[in-house]
Amino acid sequence: MRRVVVTGLGMINSLGHDKESAFDAIVAGECGIDTITLFDPSAFSAQIAGEVKDFDPTTIMDKKEVKKADRFIHFGLKAAAEAMADAKADDIDRDRFGVSSASGIGGLPAIENNSLVCANRGPRRISPFFIPSALVNMLGGFVSIAHGTKGPNLSSVTACAAGTHAINEAAKTIMLGGADAMLVVGAESAICPVGIGGFASMKALSTRNDDPKHASRPFDKDRDGFIMGEGSGALVLEELESAKARGAKIYAELIGFGESGDANHITTPTQDGPLRAMRAAYKMAGEPKIDYINAHGTSTPVNDKNETAAIKELLGGKENCPPVSSTKGQIGHCLGAAGSIEAVISIMAMEKGVLPPTINYETPDENCDLDYVTKGAREAELNVVMSNSFGFGGTNGVVIFKKYQG
Repeated sequence: MRRVVVTGLGMINSLGHDKESAFDAIVAGECGIDTITLFDPSAFSAQIAGEVKDFDPTTIMDKKEVKKADRFIHFGLKAAAEAMADAKADDIDRDRFGVSSASGIGGLPAIENNSLVCANRGPRRISPFFIPSALVNMLGGFVSIAHGTKGPNLSSVTACAAGTHAINEAAKTIMLGGADAMLVVGAESAICPVGIGGFASMKALSTRNDDPKHASRPFDKDRDGFIMGEGSGALVLEELESAKARGAKIYAELIGFGESGDANHITTPTQDGPLRAMRAAYKMAGEPKIDYINAHGTSTPVNDKNETAAIKELLGGKENCPPVSSTKGQIGHCLGAAGSIEAVISIMAMEKGVLPPTINYETPDENCDLDYVTKGAREAELNVVMSNSFGFGGTNGVVIFKKYQG
């Protein structure tokens, strides 16, 4: 089986428009969550989110093209461009270079806006760009056109596990010889009235509106729901010999991935499903010593308890578990983009030798008793890192990366 390595990274989220500024802000313990500005949230029970502020899509698209793509595609193009430049990928055969894209919902603002237009002004006023701007797989379409990639063009739409599943699908494609390189892009932008209103009606969102910076509290006893975020993460995955032959910088090797289904409930996660995904990734990786886990850590009562228990069962008890953190307290839960963003964060943590903090952990929960890196970032030697993603519908994805030794 061909080995897969990471040769390029890109990221945009509520703390930065590029991977370095966003990661530095995460390490510094900053928080990008605030009162929503993309629409008037005053009538909503949840009024806060991790918005990407001051982003100009004309920096990565021609002005005339911007209206043809919804906001999640703008973010995806930005992160993809950064990852491709980082990988210095111009010399990779484009016929052997594919795209694996992901989003949980896709162009929800475009769907909402055009539904209102249809209802209030009639079907003839629907934008001709509506469908191409909203379809999830159009993220991969726009990205492939922008970079001339003509290999497999795949798309994962698996709720909050989508970004991780896109990495897994890309890795499988390279391992089986379907491509020599794959550009993975997960992107999401669902901070709109129907998006916030829909999740709020499920009681999934925090309503700590008067204290946005402390609202998302992964693993804290007083957590009351997640905060929606937006943004994109991108990775260039490449077959090892291809990367070596062209002298590429290799960030990490993907040594394990796992997937599972809960088969239990459409919105309430189990402990068993995430555990089986982690166990599959761990077994594939050769059961290495894991130095850090970037948890799914949504700040919801059920997920954080179940994920903690699953990690302890996987590794044979609390005493065997590495430091764990959730960066969702800082950038919000980016839904289908979360897995790709958090994979980028995990790899950068390994490269820079630092454990990102879990902010807002104040009151211990007896059901959440791991080392959650709660008092600021820590320096640490990291050789193997794991990233978890679990989604509605009981769909789970896990990836394990190892520092490449040459």
